[in-house]
Amino acid sequence: MTAPGDMFGLEGKLALVTGASSGLGQHFAGVLARAGATVVLAARRRDRVLELAAQLADEGCRTHAVALDVTDTASVNAAFDEILARAGVPDVVVNNAGVSVTKPLLAQDESDWDHVIDTNLKGSWLVATEAARRLVAAGKPGCVINVASILGERVAGGVAPYAISKAGVLQATKVMALELARHGIRVNALLPGYIATDLNQAFLSSEAGERLRARIPARRFGQLQDLDGPLLLLASDAGAAMTGASLAVDHGHLVSSL
Repeated sequence: MTAPGDMFGLEGKLALVTGASSGLGQHFAGVLARAGATVVLAARRRDRVLELAAQLADEGCRTHAVALDVTDTASVNAAFDEILARAGVPDVVVNNAGVSVTKPLLAQDESDWDHVIDTNLKGSWLVATEAARRLVAAGKPGCVINVASILGERVAGGVAPYAISKAGVLQATKVMALELARHGIRVNALLPGYIATDLNQAFLSSEAGERLRARIPARRFGQLQDLDGPLLLLASDAGAAMTGASLAVDHGHLVSSL
């Protein structure tokens, strides 16, 4: 019988993390690597992920780095070809690459829409479906974790394409979960709330940030480590019966009253 703690281990697994050059992606790569997985860090800037992969290797982790533009089919295919040649077919795919443009709705233009939708929605679709094709061809089970947002279920001003893209990611997760279950491939979504990082610390500490904090039932913002357990649940055998789920990590923000 497997000990409860051992169910969250990833020894022998190969994991791909997109958007791994900074922020959540960088953090996720470290979490998976320290849980025992061999991790492929992917981003458009190969120099950046090479640096991060080397840092993890210095800790004794097993890593690779690839260049990947999630909006481009040729780049996605080339990245998977490189990963296959070097390490095999990923067992775990974390679809993390994402962008946002902050402007009022009427100031957003077509280029803003295309930039956000192509990266967040089209990009996650291209990576997930190509990963699934490779898993099916190899006869392997696997899992895809689509990093969405609580803004996929609620709305905020100034980020219309972002919120729309994340709502699409949630529905895409359910569609993929339905069709890929027969192949032993699980697809779930992780919905972070407001997570404190170096990039948003100034805003979260501002008067506007304090007003936002007051609307969160727990009256606190999340920390990167708050995502570690949920990520490992979805990536490991501990979540073997979970597919098509949307897992919010937001200190209750989604259930705040109107």
